[in-house]
Amino acid sequence: MKSPSLKRLTPPLFAAAVVLIGLRLWPHAPLEQAVTSSRVVLADDGSLLRMTLAQDGQYRLWLPLERISPSLVEALLLKEDRNFYWHPGINPPALVRAAMATYSGGQRQGGSTLSMQLARRLWDLNTRQVPGKLQQMALALWLEARYSKHDILEAYLNLAPMGGNIEGAEAASRIYFGKSAATVSLSEALALAVIPQQPGRRARFGPSLQNARLRLMADWRETYPHDPRNNSLLELPLEARNRQQIPFLAPHLSEQLLASHPGNELNSTLNLPLQQLLERLITGFIAERRSTGVENATAILIDSRDQSVKALVGSAVYLSTSLHGQVNGVLSRRSPGSTLKPFLYGLALDQGVIHPMSILKDLPSNFGYFQPENFDGSFVGPLTARDALIRSRNIPAVWLASQVKSPSLYGLLQRAGIKGLRDERHYGLALALGGGEMTPEELARLYVMLAGDGHLRPLRYLQDQPQSTGAPLLTPQAAFMVRDMLRRNPRPDGLPGRHWRTAWKTGTSWGFHDAWSAGLVGPYVLVVWVGNFDGRPNPAFIGAKTAAPLFFRIADALPLALPNVVIKPDKPPAGLVRIDVCAASGELPNRWCPQTRKTWYIPGVSPIRVSNLHRPVLIDTRTGKAACPPFDARYTREEVFEFWPSDVQRLYRAAGLPRRTPPNVMKNCQPNRLSDQSEAPQIRSPLTQVSYQLRLSQPQESIPLNANAASDATTLYWFADQTLIGQGPPHTTLNWRPGKSGEYRLRVSDDQGRSASRGLRVEFVP
Repeated sequence: MKSPSLKRLTPPLFAAAVVLIGLRLWPHAPLEQAVTSSRVVLADDGSLLRMTLAQDGQYRLWLPLERISPSLVEALLLKEDRNFYWHPGINPPALVRAAMATYSGGQRQGGSTLSMQLARRLWDLNTRQVPGKLQQMALALWLEARYSKHDILEAYLNLAPMGGNIEGAEAASRIYFGKSAATVSLSEALALAVIPQQPGRRARFGPSLQNARLRLMADWRETYPHDPRNNSLLELPLEARNRQQIPFLAPHLSEQLLASHPGNELNSTLNLPLQQLLERLITGFIAERRSTGVENATAILIDSRDQSVKALVGSAVYLSTSLHGQVNGVLSRRSPGSTLKPFLYGLALDQGVIHPMSILKDLPSNFGYFQPENFDGSFVGPLTARDALIRSRNIPAVWLASQVKSPSLYGLLQRAGIKGLRDERHYGLALALGGGEMTPEELARLYVMLAGDGHLRPLRYLQDQPQSTGAPLLTPQAAFMVRDMLRRNPRPDGLPGRHWRTAWKTGTSWGFHDAWSAGLVGPYVLVVWVGNFDGRPNPAFIGAKTAAPLFFRIADALPLALPNVVIKPDKPPAGLVRIDVCAASGELPNRWCPQTRKTWYIPGVSPIRVSNLHRPVLIDTRTGKAACPPFDARYTREEVFEFWPSDVQRLYRAAGLPRRTPPNVMKNCQPNRLSDQSEAPQIRSPLTQVSYQLRLSQPQESIPLNANAASDATTLYWFADQTLIGQGPPHTTLNWRPGKSGEYRLRVSDDQGRSASRGLRVEFVP
């Protein structure tokens, strides 16, 4: 049975409990919102790159209690408030003891709890006088009623004075030790725990801090006698940085992230050693080339495997006012020159205009009112598409630009999200030569696309940015062929390839304003720009002579800086085959082609036909002219000539490399072996007027293809629609199984250029 006094106390106690619960549950702002925070940019390993001031001029970084080192939390409670979890916000015995020591003339002592110290920080109280002290106690009780012990301890750890304008454990740990408060050692935690009592003196990390840390260390060993860290060299003095040594690294990237992304903690993908490597190499390169007027350069390095930006140098000297060094050149628009040509060639490969060994003409040409010239002012005549790309010939590029459609090069750039483009008619075909403008970052994104499967992917600057796939700009087959072509580009220094294979391209803008070099270095994409931010031209700003040496200086250093990177072979994707073509014409070799070479080929897309460049002519040995009937075997021999167009012949002569001119052949004077269809192949199988049925359950079933051929034919080429499906001697049978049901037109051509065709229908049945 309850006593009367207990009965009288129950209602007030119940009411007090309801009030306390109501205060705790009533909505209230988190303590974190009571102050503003600094912002930090971190490297991929957590190293500090940049820390800003909070709005009130303090260095303050709010870190959740769970992420703060337990050693630091325990050391702080041991030093400041051992009964923190047991008192309601004030500790009366401690207050009485502190008052007696202070006002009886003894040594001044503190009796404030962590809750009281937090109240003083939050409301900026003057607690040296009794009214202020009473106000502090009342507000501490208010904090305890409104917030949990967890929230109060977290707030104090983030607001404790740590010297000067540094507040909180995280900011102090970042500034003094270069690490997060989550990873401080026990020795560092003990030092941070004693700074708030005398922040002005102890933040200098002098004798005052060392003595206080040693006293707290003795208390720690007494309180935690079994801690294995007690036997380490905790007594050794600590080395710490000061506020003047706060890191200011990767300034352009840090400013870019702070301006474009919210949040107080930005965990970037930047690799600090690689960043410092690029900065060091660019500084050295500028120093060597300064006599030629080279004063500024930018570079961006990206890991193509996850599209993460690993290094970004926005200018050679950030603090240089004469160079406008604080401008982020990686985000500045410039004419990219010929660095766009690989994407034009990729479109041409995808649209069936060329294959890598197609022969293009580098001849004086007019495209309406546009009369492009090569950089060196000369013309080289016929050359393969691969050589035209790596030698950066302008005439073939403009011709390709006139051929590609849906999309054009302009359309590809639009789909890639290149900003600032004018109307397509403004550029015309000159866009293929770098007539537009883009940033090094945008160009790097295009080369990341080229390094992969042809899909555009956004660059990742932050670790929490997910990898995503954008629009397909090229097929995997075209992207691979362009990479393969660019890997044949020789180094500008003539040295053999070192370490990692590179697939690279240079660019020079009109008027020598910009020099570029961009490409793939192992699994990385590197874009380098050399020029002046104010647009001043310089004859030294030539991609191959200025940007390429810097590009390869970085490319050669990467394998040494990243010895553990595993380089995977670049395997061709499905849908690519290798075929032999005539080296001189880039087409299927006829019987007179003296030399063949391999090329990649997309069945059904890449252009292919039998070459007719090499043709036989019967020569009368008595006159040296073409023979006419009646032929006398004693004075007649067969010779093979190259039948080049007259404009190519003139160019060869002008270059001092004349080709042997074929003799004039009178009409109907000699058998025209390349057009005479009387001995064209005769298809024996498949049959006409027959529908072929193939069983899905029998994957080995196929349609036999064979044909009779003239005695002078040595090779037959079989096509289904426009797809080369096989080749072989006339007497062999080719087995063909199409991929799906439908109507097909089969064509067979011999190496004399004669052909025959027929249609057939194929049905797949169960």
